[in-house]
Amino acid sequence: MVSPPCVSSSIGDMKLVILLLTCSLMVASGANFYRDFEITWGDNRAQILNNAKLLTLTLDKDSGSGFKSKNEFLFGKIDMQIKLVPGNSAGTVTAYYLKSEGTTWDEIDFEFLGNLSGDPYTIHTNVFTQGKGNREQQFHLWFDPTKDFHTYSILWNPQHIIFYVDDIPIRIFKNFESKGVPFPNKQPMKIYSSLWNADNWATRGGLIKIDWSNAPFTAAYRNFMARACVIWSGVSSCASQSLSLPSMSWMAQELNSTNLEKLSWVQQNFMIYNYCADPYRFPDGLAPECGFA
Repeated sequence: MVSPPCVSSSIGDMKLVILLLTCSLMVASGANFYRDFEITWGDNRAQILNNAKLLTLTLDKDSGSGFKSKNEFLFGKIDMQIKLVPGNSAGTVTAYYLKSEGTTWDEIDFEFLGNLSGDPYTIHTNVFTQGKGNREQQFHLWFDPTKDFHTYSILWNPQHIIFYVDDIPIRIFKNFESKGVPFPNKQPMKIYSSLWNADNWATRGGLIKIDWSNAPFTAAYRNFMARACVIWSGVSSCASQSLSLPSMSWMAQELNSTNLEKLSWVQQNFMIYNYCADPYRFPDGLAPECGFA
């Protein structure tokens, strides 16, 4: 388990450096699903396997399943490798997201919408701030995500939220708080994932229903990594860490010119929906951030 917040009282400079480096390495600990997560629903449909290096979720006609992280985070670079439901997965949704508690929650969403065999998977992304979402962007994947594991990442720092697929940025949500747009920077979030029946909307707007003859449906997870600030009793594990430490580089990470080109490539070729380009859905005006560079 990730260690409690670092403290620096009554130690010399060299010991402080060692302590900070140790704590940062612990925050960047690799996957042990027993240590890092707990099964939240679905009974034995969710399983931790292979010495806690693999987790599977299953959906059948009776129930889906899900898990959540034991720790809460406030900013971080969160990676998870996922292999999605193969074959005819129409009507299923595999959700992987960060979410805070309460009625005015913050949330950062990946949702993978199932498909008919041969059709591309759809990645549905959304950002909630203070309980309000409606910031959807959707993409088709440029590969088959059911054949192997792929890495899905959320970089969340004070400047922006960036969604990545195999280290390729697909979406950026910038902090325009200075212009009156709420940004999720105060509420710690846990990591959640679930596999569930969403055939009322998931595939072609709900026109394609789940074919239960293909059940059970299974998604698999491995190689979780969190380089992140863990919240312990209201205190951040990053509170006493220097941003100049290599392990903290994600806190100020920006997209360089190469990654901006990759982002443009994805959005030009694979984006299929953008809330900032849907005046029919928002006749009273698009969200204010849509007008900012």
